[in-house]
Amino acid sequence: MFKRAKQTRVFQDVVEQIQDAIVSGELEPGTKLPAERDLKDMFNTSRGTLREALRVLEQKGLIEIKLGVAGGAIVKRIDADPICESLALLIRSGEFALEHLAEFRIKTEGIIVKLAAHRSTPEDIREMERLFEKAKTYFENQDWENFLKTDQAMHTYIGIMSQNPVFQFLQKSVHDNIHRYYKDYLPMNHERTLENLNDFKKIIAALRIKDGQAASHIIMDHVERFYKKMQKKNTEKNNDPDNS
Repeated sequence: MFKRAKQTRVFQDVVEQIQDAIVSGELEPGTKLPAERDLKDMFNTSRGTLREALRVLEQKGLIEIKLGVAGGAIVKRIDADPICESLALLIRSGEFALEHLAEFRIKTEGIIVKLAAHRSTPEDIREMERLFEKAKTYFENQDWENFLKTDQAMHTYIGIMSQNPVFQFLQKSVHDNIHRYYKDYLPMNHERTLENLNDFKKIIAALRIKDGQAASHIIMDHVERFYKKMQKKNTEKNNDPDNS
């Protein structure tokens, strides 16, 4: 399965050969890699280089290294968790400027909700209506924290309705981690939450009749409007002498 590593780039070659075998399906999830001593001979490399390569593959989420007599390097199922975690950390760290995140959301959510409108099932619409009623209850009880969590769930579910796993991943990654922006720039209150609720009422109405164009226009306007509110709040905060 493996061949001797190129001696000019031993470490990278070991990583790439094993990675390619996993990605191509040659090594299926649950498969145990050959013993360390055998891998060392196959690649014609040192034990230290091999172990470092295996650690890199483990960090990528491609293998799991188990200790003990029955241990070894086990191939894992490829999933989006490591990527999702990296994107989440970037968003939560504030590495993305407010305007860049807003621009990304306006463009992508406009596309996602349009797909959702055309591909949604009656069960999907009922789930959105259930989430809306839940958000409405939190609004009436002035429970802003749980309202935001339900708002997050509605946005995420639109990604699920698109039936596109890439959009699902993006939507979930963003909405699981943007609440710090609301906390920093636009804490929820009665007026803002009511505006949010009314926007979703219109979005669900458009989804119900499969009007993707209308749903897209509403959600893009929704994101842009709230971004402008956050931008204004941020400007006021930066110009406040008490914050300098």
